[in-house]
Amino acid sequence: MNFEIKKTKNKTETINKSLYISKALAERIQRIAIENGTSFNNIVVSMIESCLKEDTE
Repeated sequence: MNFEIKKTKNKTETINKSLYISKALAERIQRIAIENGTSFNNIVVSMIESCLKEDTE
């Protein structure tokens, strides 16, 4: 895993958005979430933030 899973203790202001992803991708993300004791949403947000950080470096 090349991204850091963010902590959920210090939450910031949020909004809701819908994503349409394949069932297979959702299952892979859910498996990662379960293995790391966190939520599906937290994994997705962590992945996105990691990708955006890599883009700016």
